Amino acid sequence: MSTPSTQAKAQGQAHEVDPVEAVVSAMPLVLPIAGAVLMFLLAFIAVSMA
Repeated sequence: MSTPSTQAKAQGQAHEVDPVEAVVSAMPLVLPIAGAVLMFLLAFIAVSMA
């Protein structure tokens, strides 16, 4: 699996898209939004319990 297949080279296909690489490009946007939502929910729980 670590080496590309000779069939893909012979057909001239581009390399397969790695799902991890697709997710990593969205991380700078997703992580701060998820953090803000988590902080809001925790603050809401704390205020409602007080």
